[in-house]
Amino acid sequence: MTKTSHFRAAARSAVTWVSLLFAAMQPLSGVAQDPAAEPASEQPAGLAHAVTVLPSGDEAVDELLRAASGLIRLRARAPTDASGLQARMLAEPDRLRLAFESEGYWAGRATVALRGAPDGAPPPTIAEVEAAPRPVNIELRPRLGPRYTIRSVVTDGADPIALAAGQPARADTVLAVQSQAQAGYRAAGYPLARIERQVTVDHAARAMDVRFLVARGPLASAVVATIEGSVGVRPEIAQRVAATRLAANPYSPELIAQTRSDLLALGPYGSIRVEEGTALDADGRFPVTFRVQDRPFRALTGSAGYETNFGATVGLGWEHRNLLGGAERLTIEAEARRLGSAFDRTNARLTGTFRLPIPFDYDGALVSRLSFNRDRLDAFDRDAVEASILYEWRLSRRWTASAGPTAEIGRTGPSEGELRPSNLVGFAMNARYDSTDSPLDPRRGIRLNLNVTPSYSISRSEAYMPTRATGSTYIDLSGNGRSVLAFRASLGSLLGADAPNVPPAQRLYAGGGGSVRGFTYQSIGPRDARDRPAGGASLLEGSVEFRQRFGASLGGVVFVDTGAVGTDAFAPTDSLRVGAGVGVRYYTAFGPVRADVAVPLVRQPGSSGYGLYIGIGHAF
Repeated sequence: MTKTSHFRAAARSAVTWVSLLFAAMQPLSGVAQDPAAEPASEQPAGLAHAVTVLPSGDEAVDELLRAASGLIRLRARAPTDASGLQARMLAEPDRLRLAFESEGYWAGRATVALRGAPDGAPPPTIAEVEAAPRPVNIELRPRLGPRYTIRSVVTDGADPIALAAGQPARADTVLAVQSQAQAGYRAAGYPLARIERQVTVDHAARAMDVRFLVARGPLASAVVATIEGSVGVRPEIAQRVAATRLAANPYSPELIAQTRSDLLALGPYGSIRVEEGTALDADGRFPVTFRVQDRPFRALTGSAGYETNFGATVGLGWEHRNLLGGAERLTIEAEARRLGSAFDRTNARLTGTFRLPIPFDYDGALVSRLSFNRDRLDAFDRDAVEASILYEWRLSRRWTASAGPTAEIGRTGPSEGELRPSNLVGFAMNARYDSTDSPLDPRRGIRLNLNVTPSYSISRSEAYMPTRATGSTYIDLSGNGRSVLAFRASLGSLLGADAPNVPPAQRLYAGGGGSVRGFTYQSIGPRDARDRPAGGASLLEGSVEFRQRFGASLGGVVFVDTGAVGTDAFAPTDSLRVGAGVGVRYYTAFGPVRADVAVPLVRQPGSSGYGLYIGIGHAF
């Protein structure tokens, strides 16, 4: 006998499996535990019952059955009486049938019975459910039957779609191949590409025949964007951002995603929904509407942290994301550091940043920054005003570059020593790559950051070029973000000058919460005649950290950090310092709160014997 289906049930099942698999990963594993072992307070109101899925012989099917079972899913969420429970039992076989078909068991079925009922017995009546011992024990009894295979695959209207005959006739496989093929056409510039499928299941032959009907549609030569929804931002600003990204480029989903990311990066928009058109316009362009929604333009921010031998840090910030109506962003931040030390050793910083999007109708943004600094550290003291004007542009969703002049006017000197004039100018160049999934709690992806700043010290008549490259990667070991292995490495060098001829604030240091934990801040590296950190001309750092979440909000980490600072072009490996430790995390909506404790394994003279670090966000 032959049955023809347009796979509507399979399409519904694909969506159902995704949502229900998430539910299956919760503490309710799918096989309801014996209520006798549960506290009475946890029993749902209504008729107490337990559900057990008997093994089918295929673990994948068993997982899908547990995820698809309405009896399991509704047991605690929507308790019921005997009549309602019997109705759920009667509806269960049709619901579970999709689990078998998804894995290729097109003749597979499951029966639902009270525990102890013989196989083949009719479904229980309401009276039998009511009379059953409490809790009512229900069994889902799967029967796999033979696994069907794909017999033939035909593609009409295009090149053959890559679905091999002879493999198991899994509904999910067919759906995935169809989705990948349609995505391929869209990526090639065919936004209206559609693929339909016709599936014939031959039960007598235990086989499936698949036919794909491809309608590629016209090639879109370009994309024309419309911005709608904002009431506070001048529409031409967002329109120019979108046009800059989309101009003279053919359609691609990646290009649309990049444009949406650019619009979000402006700042004043809280959400952006993309609505694609249904036909090309008269010029062969594909219309896309970005429906934006404003978020509050003003915001207050705060930060806090603590580090042994450095003290507490507190910060307060204010931001306006749409200062003049054109998505201009003004940020003012104040920070006090090394609190708890003597008052005259307190550090402070006041920074103002103004970000102007689409400067002079060019892609990117012009970022101006002015900072007033007071540093009182073990390595040096400094009072300085720093200024920079950087042109920043997004090369893609993941790559960002910036460049522009910098300057510093102030005084600097040894710690607790005389301050002398220290004025310098430079030209900063930066490139950043970020494919991670979260700014504060990355679980997968890569980050790279390269900084090169040719500089000239006016006070010392010395030219030099600080360079630094930092990379980190995050590996999701568990697949659900609960077990993550993180790596970080950093290389730095002062090219063209000896460290003593460079202003102390421009030299390289290691040690502390964002560097090598377990060591005092800036303590690793060369030291002066007073045994104070002198800074070096080269830097090497590395970290390995394992992060494990427990429950909904708690987590723990173990880590090893290493670092070295040298006076030559490259840090000598025989001066590597190593610290190791453990930490706890409390995960919040704005990121993890961390507390780490570390000890030095290879100690540095002049550093403490341990370090405690508290702050927001991971160490890297």
